[in-house]
Amino acid sequence: MTSTDANSTEATSTEATSTDVVNAAALTLGDDALILSHRLGEWAGHAPVLEEEVALANIALDLLGQARVLLSMAGDEDELAFLREERSFHNLQLVEQPNGDFAHTIARQLYFSVYQHELYGELAAGDGPFGPLAAKAVKETAYHRDHAEQWTLRLGDGTEESRGRMRAALDALWKFTGEMFQPVDGIAVDWAALEQRWLAAVGDVLERAGLALPEGPRTGAWAAGAGRKGLHTEPFGRLLAEMQHLHRSHPGASW
Repeated sequence: MTSTDANSTEATSTEATSTDVVNAAALTLGDDALILSHRLGEWAGHAPVLEEEVALANIALDLLGQARVLLSMAGDEDELAFLREERSFHNLQLVEQPNGDFAHTIARQLYFSVYQHELYGELAAGDGPFGPLAAKAVKETAYHRDHAEQWTLRLGDGTEESRGRMRAALDALWKFTGEMFQPVDGIAVDWAALEQRWLAAVGDVLERAGLALPEGPRTGAWAAGAGRKGLHTEPFGRLLAEMQHLHRSHPGASW
């Protein structure tokens, strides 16, 4: 083999590796959006007021749109959504947590939407492969973030009951937030700086709501980065079974 052939082979191998990394990163972000979209969709017909049912459905649709773009970057979107097994999903454990009561849903949405808005804002400012998606998605996540912030203020500064429920939800989900800032190969952001901006932003909202950042560790003993590694909490299996049931029951069907 000549030196030219060797250099060409090495360049091809490097390019393939780079593509694989980007595809894996797209799948990771896509899984976050897909799973949270499904969770929010579960509120259809069950939201506390009609206006809120529409708002949550719109957020779910935004996330589903993001998921479709991201999964398409990694392969066939339908196969990736409906035919993978549990261990092949790399979403954050946070987004798979059950809706619980309305305060629980809002706490989950506050934690995630602030993270996603900050992340996409940084990606949109760069020239990487996720720039075009992030430039559009950052506008959507700005609305998701504002929606979660406004409800946090209403619940935290409302009745003793609403304040207690919001505080309990924030505490219950706190242990899942550290995983958001575990570096993901192929996503070129300053993860430490992103985490500090997230803490400051969430802390500001909670202070204005008469609440405070929960105390205690932000990763469980086994949960640090576990979702990213394909390890999920018990509710995820039931979510996946429901989400994939129709597609698996009628393989190859057209509508």
